[in-house]
Amino acid sequence: MSLKKWFAEKWVNIGKKKDGSFAPCGRPKAKLASKGYPKCVPLSKATTMSPSEIQSAVKRKRAKKQGVKGKPTMVKTYASNRSKSSR
Repeated sequence: MSLKKWFAEKWVNIGKKKDGSFAPCGRPKAKLASKGYPKCVPLSKATTMSPSEIQSAVKRKRAKKQGVKGKPTMVKTYASNRSKSSR
């Protein structure tokens, strides 16, 4: 994917819905100290995710410590499918 296409995509916060639709990505500077870090994905990906996938992604994002050494903390949108067998 080109960087031009990446910037052209509409990014939304899947952790918060506004009026039944996804809220735009980001948060105001006034709320930087508050909890509830945004989990942002392109709108096209957000519309294809199931409610359980959205809940899982937001839960994993908020479970990680944010802003370590001033850098954003990234988590995968989809959880890895690790097998739980002992082999």
